[in-house]
Amino acid sequence: MKRNMCMRIVALICLMMFTGKAMAEAIQVDKALPSYKKVEGVKGSASSIGSDTMNNLMALWLEAFRKYYPQVTIQIEGKGSSTAPPALIEGTAQFGPMSRPMKSTEKDQFEAKYGFAPVAIKTSLDALALFVPKDNPVKGLGLDQVDAMFSSTRARGLKAITTWGQAGVKGPLATRPISLYGRNSASGTYGYFKEHALKKGDFLGTVKEQPGSAAVVQGVAADKTGVGYSGIGYATSGVRAVPLGETHQGPFYQATYKNVLSGNYPLSRPLLLYVVKKPGKAMDPMAREFLRFILSKEGQEIVVKDGYLPLPASMVKQELAKLEN
Repeated sequence: MKRNMCMRIVALICLMMFTGKAMAEAIQVDKALPSYKKVEGVKGSASSIGSDTMNNLMALWLEAFRKYYPQVTIQIEGKGSSTAPPALIEGTAQFGPMSRPMKSTEKDQFEAKYGFAPVAIKTSLDALALFVPKDNPVKGLGLDQVDAMFSSTRARGLKAITTWGQAGVKGPLATRPISLYGRNSASGTYGYFKEHALKKGDFLGTVKEQPGSAAVVQGVAADKTGVGYSGIGYATSGVRAVPLGETHQGPFYQATYKNVLSGNYPLSRPLLLYVVKKPGKAMDPMAREFLRFILSKEGQEIVVKDGYLPLPASMVKQELAKLEN
């Protein structure tokens, strides 16, 4: 019996190792990406205020960056993308991570302060996922169905969907009311979902607004009737991302790297890092090198490690050029 138990344990360990290796190999960074090369004299302190979606990414990038430059300190605060523009304008942050582009009003306020536009650096790609508990059998959803679940205005034209049966699910779950989870209005993810999934429509008052992406996923995982939206990097073993399409007629696409790059997955977005850079003037060396690190092979490997999607080399080249203009 002991021998059989040992064999089962060994088999389980081998399975875990194989699974981990397969997951790590599923997405590879572009081989044409430049490796990061350390420069001399980089030190100082800065602050990052903004996206909760990017909070863990920022922490991982900083941890790796400080191995090159131990005299660098960056304080990271992630309470939502809407906190980034005011922090940059007021000078309380040098980095403004955002999971959505700045609104025109935010850009106007920035330009009124500095006399030039903010620089937005694409750091990585994200598939905004619609998560359900792992045992939920729904095969796919159109954005019109998603809108009919989450919105009171239903700009995409379908009637309200309030039970899982109305979303095509059969069995015991079919008659159960759908339980909705989302982010609060300070979140860039909230804004992106509102604009792209709901066509700028209004959310239902029954959506359980959560302070962070992890809380959305945790809520859905613990609620058999739950569904919620969050960045793909917050996926856990307790949930799965529903394949999405433009309409309920399909086709539906998984939230994969290939489908994001091709544009087939309908809720893909870049994750942005806004900085203050006067045109024609050199950036602060520490800020410049931190951005160069993020856009390096090593920085993009961290993107994959955190569950997000790396930039192709062609896109990285465009972003690096912004640091020199």
